[in-house]
Amino acid sequence: MTALPTVPFPPEESLDFLCLRGYRSAVMGRAQLVAIEERHPKPRKIQQAVELLDRGGVIAYPTDTVYGIGCDLRNRKAVDRIYRMRRLERNHRLSLICPDLSTIATYAHVTDFAHRWMRRLLPGPYTVILYASRAVPKLLRDKRKEIGIRMPDSHLCQELSRGLGRPVMTTTAREPDEDDPIVDADVVRDVFGNELDLVLDGGLLTNELSTVLSLMDDEIEVMREGKGPVDDLLG
Repeated sequence: MTALPTVPFPPEESLDFLCLRGYRSAVMGRAQLVAIEERHPKPRKIQQAVELLDRGGVIAYPTDTVYGIGCDLRNRKAVDRIYRMRRLERNHRLSLICPDLSTIATYAHVTDFAHRWMRRLLPGPYTVILYASRAVPKLLRDKRKEIGIRMPDSHLCQELSRGLGRPVMTTTAREPDEDDPIVDADVVRDVFGNELDLVLDGGLLTNELSTVLSLMDDEIEVMREGKGPVDDLLG
């Protein structure tokens, strides 16, 4: 009897191993859970997540507030997946995670007024509403002229966007029709496991959303209070 050739099993560090385990997890209805340090994430784990995003994957990850669900903003199928899994109306505003102010200026119209405020507040737990530029894909703009911008105080989030070479489209990880965000990676996987390709586990987070500020028309308006302080903004 002729022996079958031995096929080497891919090392755990490789993307092939990640995809293999992701396939097994998908069969069982649960995405792969990968522990990661938000402040000092290992480059190989960042690279694995970035490659999944670049291939049209949808992942969950910790931010400086709660867990987010994100994808490549240019991939329509991935964007549609997020709308479906969150059961969002198409007029629901999604945000972009950017690694720096220069990237923000590419995807939004930034006036001197807005730039001064963002230099003061970012990186931090704020979502800034600005007029979208033409660099934002039409599927995210539609009839809306504005876009939400996040630049979290999170090395992980900044490196995901920087590694992808463009913003990560993001929304809060929360159960459909629920108001409270999900702050535990295990719960994220339980709720969305068969719809996600990867969950980056940054531990238990606080139950605080970002503060939403509009900086359009050279005026500052608090649209939602959250983790980011607002006491000194309107004084």
